Formats: sequence, C-alpha cells, structure tokens
Amino acid sequence: MRHFLDIDQIGYGDLREIIDNALLIKEARKGFSKGRLDVEPLLSGQMVALIFEKPSTRTRTSFDVGIKQMGGQTLLLNGSDLQLGHGESISDSAKVLSRYVDLIMIRTFAEATLHELADNSEVPIINGLTDVSHPCQIMADIMTFEEKRGSISGKKVLWIGDGNNVCSSFIHASVKFGFSMGFCGPEKLEPCDELLQTSRKNGSDVHIHKNLNMAVKDADLIVTDSWVSMHHSNEERVPLHNELAQYQVDTELMSRAKSDTIFMHCLPAHRGKEVTSEVLDGSSSVVFDEAENRLHVQKAIMKWCLNK
Repeated sequence: MRHFLDIDQIGYGDLREIIDNALLIKEARKGFSKGRLDVEPLLSGQMVALIFEKPSTRTRTSFDVGIKQMGGQTLLLNGSDLQLGHGESISDSAKVLSRYVDLIMIRTFAEATLHELADNSEVPIINGLTDVSHPCQIMADIMTFEEKRGSISGKKVLWIGDGNNVCSSFIHASVKFGFSMGFCGPEKLEPCDELLQTSRKNGSDVHIHKNLNMAVKDADLIVTDSWVSMHHSNEERVPLHNELAQYQVDTELMSRAKSDTIFMHCLPAHRGKEVTSEVLDGSSSVVFDEAENRLHVQKAIMKWCLNK
C-alpha cells in the first residue's frame, strides 16, 4: 500500500514517475470539456473520501474534479461532520473509513493526525495539507517549472517571506530533485534548524539569505506565499504583516532577477501584501498554471497510490 504523506518519505524514482504521468494525463485531456471522462478512467468503481478540517478552494475542487474525470466517486467530509480525534479516536476512524472507501485525502492541521490516520488505515492516505507540509502543491510547482524551463535539477529556487509548510515541502523536494533552495525572510520565520540540518545531511543545497536584493539575482524561480495562514490567530496577524512588509515581491524586486526568472505563489494571494498585482498578473508569473496543474499532478498521485 502506498501513502503519499511527505516528499521526503518517497523515493526520487516514484516522484519522477508521478510528475511524468501528470504531464501525460494533462496532454491526454487537451480539447476535452471539464466534465468528460478520461480516455482511461482509472478510478472507475472507486470511492474516495475527501476530508477537510481546513477550508479549501483549490485542493477541494481539484481533487473532486480529478476523481470524477477518472471515473471515481467522491465523499466530501468537513471536519465538523466527523468525530475525528474528538468523539472517536483517529485510529478507530481510520479503521472504519477503510471499510467504506478505497482512498482517503485529508487536509488537516496537525501532522500527527495525518500519520496516525495512515498508520491505522487499510487504504492509501494522501496529504492534502498540514501545518507542517504541503507536498501536492510542490509536486504541481515542479511540474509547472519543468513545463516552462525544463528540468529543475541544478536550478536555483528562492523562497521569500515566511518559512511555512509550503516552504518546508520545497526544501524536502530540493533533496530529491537536486535543486538549490534559498530562503530570505525574517530570522524568526526561518525554516526550523532541524529541517535545515536534516536536509543538508541528505544532500540539499539550502541557504539562508539576508540580503533580498542580492538573493534574487541568480534565482531561476522566485516563490512567496500569504503572510498569514489559517492556523495563525488574529493577534498574530498584524505583527506578521509588520515583520514581512519589506519582503513584498514587486516589479522593482523582479527587475533585479534574470529575464527568464519565473514567479510562483500557491494562492490564495493577497494582492498588495506579499505580492503586487503587477507581478501576479505579469509575464513572469505562472500562478494560474500552478493552480491548474494541481488537478493533473493529484490525478497522477492517486494513480500511483492505487498502483494503477
């Protein structure tokens, strides 16, 4: 049984297979209406549970649409619908859900919830996001970069802002795919030392930059994200905005990068905060390609999980 939990737990060969399959899946649907079945409906007869303890637009829509295009059925469950970890233990919930469905995707807060679910499930579990990681997003980002610029191996990625869950998954990916990973943001928001040390031990070329204007000069890919996440309290939001204001990605900053540098943001974006509209809608931006590719890469992940 194959779980898709975090990029650092999966071999490069399997990750490469997923991205290559995602490109083939995307190509095979050219000219299709969104509701048309794939030529090979690989999830025909399969039931997939989609569990959302956190709100979602792209994850919910892309998984739901992808499953239906593959001929499967979806069971959408909100955190408030379940007794997951509250009235019923996570382990018991995993055992029960395994009797009803063939595959489970969960978007949750605690990484521990994800792993306890996987440890007790009889069907594959996919990590749709936790407070610690967001592997589906990074797989879509790598797919998007390689569509535009070829292999990401040997390239330089610069993360700007908060060293959050998406940043952590990018660092995991840097080990597997062989690209350089730079971070530039407030010191207290840097990726944790344990992640940096482990990644470097495993071969990652990861750097902490202090000068943003210098850091962007050699970047092949510049990435940022929202300054606040769903798990941040209202009291944390204003201080975070103040800390991160100097790390806004605007046209002046992008002008310091190479002419073919790509800009990414996993969305939702707060225009005029972490990124300006001029950059988000500009020629360097591939944010909406990223969003589309969530659909294709997640279909490839489900195919891999079920060994189809």
